[in-house]
Amino acid sequence: MSAILPARPRKRLFLGLTLAGFLVSCAVAFAAWRLASPGLSQISPWLPWVVAAALALLVLAVAFGVGLIILAALGFPVLTVAQRLAWWALNLLFPVVITLGRLLDFDRPRIERSFIELSNHLVRGRSLHISPDRVLILVPHCIQLDLCNHRITHKIENCKQCGRCPVGDLLRIALQLGVHLAVVPGGTLARQVVKSLRPRAVLAIACERDLVSGIQDIFPLPVVGVLNDRPNGPCCNTTVDVDAVERNLRAIVAPR
Repeated sequence: MSAILPARPRKRLFLGLTLAGFLVSCAVAFAAWRLASPGLSQISPWLPWVVAAALALLVLAVAFGVGLIILAALGFPVLTVAQRLAWWALNLLFPVVITLGRLLDFDRPRIERSFIELSNHLVRGRSLHISPDRVLILVPHCIQLDLCNHRITHKIENCKQCGRCPVGDLLRIALQLGVHLAVVPGGTLARQVVKSLRPRAVLAIACERDLVSGIQDIFPLPVVGVLNDRPNGPCCNTTVDVDAVERNLRAIVAPR
């Protein structure tokens, strides 16, 4: 069975920034504790040590989560329960990673692409085999030709599959595999569709920013992210590698 996405070095960027962000966060937390300790000791002589113990537990939990992420990225099997802790650590450190990346002159889309690569790698490691009727393809409305007169955001069957945009090919794949397909104009409606259909896995097509926020919003639901192409700029007549979408779907959908 084909893999969700080929392993590429890009995920190393986010892994490296995550590890660096964790170390920076530990240093900041320790410095803050040292500065706050005199004031805390005036309230109670035990309070600085209580705060230190709480910080130490938090640091250990995050360290364990980061370690699990690294193990999973290296190909070691990680239990689903442990993956939840790993994702918690990942989301906690995400703002630190973005800030650190900017300081090191890495642009945000590049960091987000690395995050998506890592996320797909973790999903791939779960070896999913899900019934087609529990899989959902989420497609942004900007992938439809802007001159098209057929409204498909509420009824995808209105697509005439004329071939002028990728929607027809995506509908063909969805019908062939028996999975759900929804075209949504934004993140709010996307979350409503997920809540309504209650899938067990989602293949989402979007730009870096929307994929990252979507992956984080609906965790622990596994999301396979496929970046769209934007030859005409963002949010206008975007496209997608339809073959990549089909490969990704066949990797997670159980044969009928």
